Amino acid sequence: MRFPKVISVKALEKYKLFVSFDDGVSGMLDLQDLAQKGVFKYWDEDDNFKKVFIHPDLNCITWPGDLDIDTINSYCTIKGIDPEDFLHSEKQHASN
Repeated sequence: MRFPKVISVKALEKYKLFVSFDDGVSGMLDLQDLAQKGVFKYWDEDDNFKKVFIHPDLNCITWPGDLDIDTINSYCTIKGIDPEDFLHSEKQHASN
């Protein structure tokens, strides 16, 4: 199964990122629903949200302090598809 890789990420404004993947999919990811909840309160300290980067080993969207978000969910949100549908279609492609 081949998962898309994040190739660029940029903070646009509070809780919004522009993300590009290696298969050509790109778009805005709105993370407002996670903001100010649990570990994500970190984003508001010292303007940490803007410190987003791609983890060099895990290839995920991350922030200092090992705070990250799921790549597949991010990809599916941007593409407008359900993660279960994506995983199911990828399993079918892998078995053919």
